[in-house]
Amino acid sequence: MDLRGKNILVVGLARTGVAVVRFLVRQGARVTVTDMKGEAELSSWLEKLAGLPVVLELGKHDEESFRTADLIVVSPGVPMDIKPLLLARDAGRAIVSEVELASRFITAPIAAITGTNGKTTTTTLTGEIFKAAGFATFVGGNIGNPLIEAVEPASPEAETNTYERVVVELSSFQLEGIERFRPRVAVLLNITEDHLDRYATFQEYIDAKVRIFMNQTGEDFAVLNVDDPLVAACADRLAARVVPTSQRRELPEGLFHRDGVITFRWEGREERFPTAGYLLQGVHNIENIMAALATALLMGCDAATCQTAITAFRGLPHRMELVRTVNGVPWYEDSKATNVGSVEKALASFENITLIAGGKDKGGSYAPLAELVRSRVRHMVLIGEAKERIARELGDLTDTHMASSLEEAVQAAASLTERGGVVLFSPACSSFDMFRDYEERAERYKALVRALEEKRC
Repeated sequence: MDLRGKNILVVGLARTGVAVVRFLVRQGARVTVTDMKGEAELSSWLEKLAGLPVVLELGKHDEESFRTADLIVVSPGVPMDIKPLLLARDAGRAIVSEVELASRFITAPIAAITGTNGKTTTTTLTGEIFKAAGFATFVGGNIGNPLIEAVEPASPEAETNTYERVVVELSSFQLEGIERFRPRVAVLLNITEDHLDRYATFQEYIDAKVRIFMNQTGEDFAVLNVDDPLVAACADRLAARVVPTSQRRELPEGLFHRDGVITFRWEGREERFPTAGYLLQGVHNIENIMAALATALLMGCDAATCQTAITAFRGLPHRMELVRTVNGVPWYEDSKATNVGSVEKALASFENITLIAGGKDKGGSYAPLAELVRSRVRHMVLIGEAKERIARELGDLTDTHMASSLEEAVQAAASLTERGGVVLFSPACSSFDMFRDYEERAERYKALVRALEEKRC
């Protein structure tokens, strides 16, 4: 893909946009950056472009720039259906995501991971296994490091990076803009309602996720969690070799979990992985571990290295993280659980739960939580903009309380929960009604829990 002298428009700045601009300039392209935010809001990112020959169009989108660009590269936070992009498409302009652009220049085998929940844990764990096996490994995408950084020089003196494995987490937004992106292993963990504030229908969201397989051939692998009916339904229409995973049944080929052992069976090979020593807890993390195992084993890692890396992996912050135990009650922080599917997994991991939930509603139904709330949640404390709606759908199923703030919710949970119970902060909503992001929400919760006083006998 020769970019020299091409007129390229980068839509959306922030971290991905900056990385794309740097790459394009080094390739000899003529680069324009457009963003609806103004210079003041983007000042920290603009500092990183200082000295680069870039045209800036800030605070607006100039439709003429979209119509005349040789190539348009869209950052993941920008919807593909905004008017300027639709006009550009009508004018025959080439439009790709940053992931698609990066993939044209990556020569190492790619493992791509998507799903509504568990992507980051699975991506990180897969990267850790590859590193433990001695492969020079890039881990990025939706996880934080833009994929384009996999083709950036490791140092000013280097011509290229020398990665041997690339592991990329992909959101539905990133997958909307791929054309030829083809991973050696593509993983689909699960599909539940999410981002219905961006997609007109649930089916549109599903279609975006399944695009991860669109360019694979019979030489590639598709790792599917067949316990999820929407994921399992994809199997018959994929060109790649399907590698199923399951916690519910033994499989003749694939990976399955039974009696504390994960078994890998594939083309006459069988490996067994006891889970007793794993630090990752929860039924959802067994799914994540099986997906990471499948990916690593199919891409050249040996079983012993995989087991050692998984056993040492402590997980990620804000995902079922034990904050502390107070008065015999463990308090878990699961702020990354911003949708119903993620909360389902969390509730399935405990009993006698005091659930703190709520935040900014994302448009999906809370009904899938009904049976788990009825059978496992003893008390529910609701916060945020969504609390009234959650109460209407689930409030009659357990002892339900409303709180005006997270501080009030923590105090209520402390009063309600007796020894032997568990307090779980798993919101099922985004954080933007009360906090900057889910990380700020998590840190506030952890600070409140750490401040709780132990009762003296």
